[in-house]
This record gives sequence, structure tokens and C-alpha cells, in this order.
Amino acid sequence: MSEQNFSIKHWAEDDKPREKLMLKGKTALSDAELVAILIGSGSRNESAVGLSKRILASVDNNLNALGKLSLKQLLEFKGIGEAKAVTITAALELGRRRRIEESVELQKITSSKAVFEIMQPIIGELPHEEFWVLYLNNSNKVIYKSQLSKGGITGTVVDVRLIFKTALEHNATSVILSHNHPSGKLQASDADKEITKKLKLAGEQLDIKVLDHIIITENGYYSFQDEGIF
Repeated sequence: MSEQNFSIKHWAEDDKPREKLMLKGKTALSDAELVAILIGSGSRNESAVGLSKRILASVDNNLNALGKLSLKQLLEFKGIGEAKAVTITAALELGRRRRIEESVELQKITSSKAVFEIMQPIIGELPHEEFWVLYLNNSNKVIYKSQLSKGGITGTVVDVRLIFKTALEHNATSVILSHNHPSGKLQASDADKEITKKLKLAGEQLDIKVLDHIIITENGYYSFQDEGIF
């Protein structure tokens, strides 16, 4: 019996992620099956799903960790060539950008968690430190956000004048500071506290409130306001 006439129900599970998606919908597929569709094909000794499972196992089945793998790291897996590595990287980058776009809509900040949900997709998984500012209107809705600086793994430089110049240009009445800790450490350093105090005092002179300073990591956040540092 030819392969095209062989009933789908008799196919090996590893051979039919595309068909499964068409018949049952995208949510019915496992992460490995979705990655297998990106890969397209396996090898003589390993199916696309088997290869996908092996790649995912290397990052503890964590899609965020998979998205951090470089092309060079993906190419180290037997069965992954340049085209497959690029496809995986592009698909995961699209997913990351989709998360960012979902947080772009003008939204009211009601808690530190809301800031985390906006900023985590942007800076939570970076290997270096970045400092960002959210600019809010008098309804506490985010009207603009910008990267103020980008530094090494140990720190970054903050330009106080630029923060408030931008606030005035956008008619912001308050700002929220945010930066990431690539180390994953959820603790404010003396430098973090010092720059926050400096910015808060500067804002008072211009009647622009500094509402909070949020430290972001991949899986959590630290709020100066929640911790009573303000």
C-alpha cells in the first residue's frame, strides 16, 4: 500500500504533527511537535519530533531558554543545519515580539505586577543590563516608554536630564523606572537606591513624580514601592 493511501491513524505519531494540527488544531500539539513542524524533517535515524524532543530536553523543555540559544548553539545539534536553525530562531523571535505588542496598548498601571508584565518580554531575558523608563499621563496610563541606556552585565549609565526632557516632551505627569538584573538577583544595590533617590528629587523640582523603580528578571521582579524604599 502506498504511503499517501495509508490511513493517518496508522502513521507513527512522530510522523504526523502537521496532520495532527490540521485535524485537531494547534493547541493539541506538544511543544516538540510544534518545533518539529518548523524543522520539517528529521534524519534516517531520528524523526523530526525525536530531534525536537532532544533539543528541548537540552534546555529543560523551557521555550524561553530555547529562544535564547544562538544559531551557533542550534547548529551543534546533529540534524540541524543552517536553514533549520534560522527557522527556529525566527519563529521564537516572532513569539517574543508578539508578547511585546500585546503589552504596547495604552494601559493603566495599577500595580508593580502590571509594570513587570510590560517590561519582562522586553528586558527580562537579556544577557546585559538595560535601563528603561515608562512615561505616564495623569490617569496613570503608559503614553510612552524608552530605553535610556544599555550597559554591560554589571551595570548601566543613567542620564537624569534625558529622562525629564523626554517626560516634558510627552507631557508625562509621572514616570516609572525599570531595569533588569541578568544575574537573576532580585535585590536593589546601593547604586540602584542612589540613582532612584536622585531621580525622585529631580522629579519633585519639575512636578513629575517618580512612582516606582522595578527591577526585572526572567521570572520575577522587585518593586521599590512595594518594599517601602520610597
